[in-house]
Amino acid sequence: MQDVISAISTPSGAGGVAIIRLSGSGALGIAEKMFVPSGKTAVENFIPNMMYAGRICCDGFEDYGLCVYFRAPKSFTGEDSVEFHCHGGVQIARGVLAKTLSLGARAADKGEFTKRAFINGKLSLSSAEGVIDMINAESLASLRAGSMLYAEKLTREIKRFQGELTDVLAEIAASLDYPEEDLDGVDERNIKEKIFGLENKLTALANSYSCGKRIKDGVTVAICGAPNTGKSSLLNSLLGYDKAIVSDEAGTTRDAVEGSIEIDGVKFCFYDTAGLRERAGNIESIGIERAKKIICSADIILSVSDGCGYADVGGGCGSVIKVFNKCDIRQGDGVSDVRVSAKTGEGLEQLKKKLSSVAVGELALDKAYIIEQRHYLALLRAADSLKSAVLNISETPDILSIDLKDAWDALGEITGETANEEIINTVFEKFCVGK
Repeated sequence: MQDVISAISTPSGAGGVAIIRLSGSGALGIAEKMFVPSGKTAVENFIPNMMYAGRICCDGFEDYGLCVYFRAPKSFTGEDSVEFHCHGGVQIARGVLAKTLSLGARAADKGEFTKRAFINGKLSLSSAEGVIDMINAESLASLRAGSMLYAEKLTREIKRFQGELTDVLAEIAASLDYPEEDLDGVDERNIKEKIFGLENKLTALANSYSCGKRIKDGVTVAICGAPNTGKSSLLNSLLGYDKAIVSDEAGTTRDAVEGSIEIDGVKFCFYDTAGLRERAGNIESIGIERAKKIICSADIILSVSDGCGYADVGGGCGSVIKVFNKCDIRQGDGVSDVRVSAKTGEGLEQLKKKLSSVAVGELALDKAYIIEQRHYLALLRAADSLKSAVLNISETPDILSIDLKDAWDALGEITGETANEEIINTVFEKFCVGK
């Protein structure tokens, strides 16, 4: 029997409504002691999933609100659950919470409601991670990715992979039961093909993490070039507000200035870097070195010129877009990818389209990508175990089975089937209290 936990589930602060949720086998009993229905139905006879209006009686005050009961197992947590919907004042919500605690509930830990849902089989561990990804989403693309994870799309794929492994293990188990039928000839080749095919599937899915990471965290864009080419003005124009200091004095930007916008549903994080030049003072040189580090790690590099040539951005791994700035007062150089005027806004939409085509064009936003590093590393471990299995295909069946079971367990870490307590706790510590 789980104890009753209670928490405020809505953000702190004044608002229209605040929700206090309880979960555990005694949740309805607590509601009976502090909620007085306006109608004739007693709390103990509440129909599940139906809202009831009435008085929420707390210590020192009463509030008129709503109460709803969810009967196990048809609730988010899989347990008996109750929600109080009261007015959204800070002290009102705290007072309702305090009353539930005085009646025997325990203050919930971070993510404990979702953790109980996982423990009770209402969702997988990866689905729980999808919940937090949806909550923290900063773009439509990252919201979609989190939604797919929450909807168990990845879990279903992992289950299919585990099913294929189980079938191969069954074939190997048969050879153990009937040792006279060794894994040789056609059988060995057949099993090797199955393992190799599954390894390729796992590797392909793991490789989607590079795109998934950009969807979740955003595309990093380094704005670089020689001093006074209008990099800071370009950043301000892209953001739509003044973020970076603009000056005619060369070397104004020392530390990188960051800002982000959403283009075609994807978050783009821009970094205005120090102007690149050979001769610079000590402090400016530090800024240039920092700029080079940002350039090396950026997904896209905007190399900005105002007609005096493009700075050397060697060492960068990202795609380079040559941007000719100040097109309102100067002719293009004939080699740029995009012509813009940070001052007038001319060409900015074309630049955004170019950014989108470079970064987003290769992404199918309706496809399920690996967006969690934990899943990526687990897939790599599973693929490595299958590589080992292919190498051990000629060994005894029991040795081969060890590699296949290791792969199965690695996949199980993603869904939570084989995840240890440390992994589980790490996932739910990312949640806020009340979720």
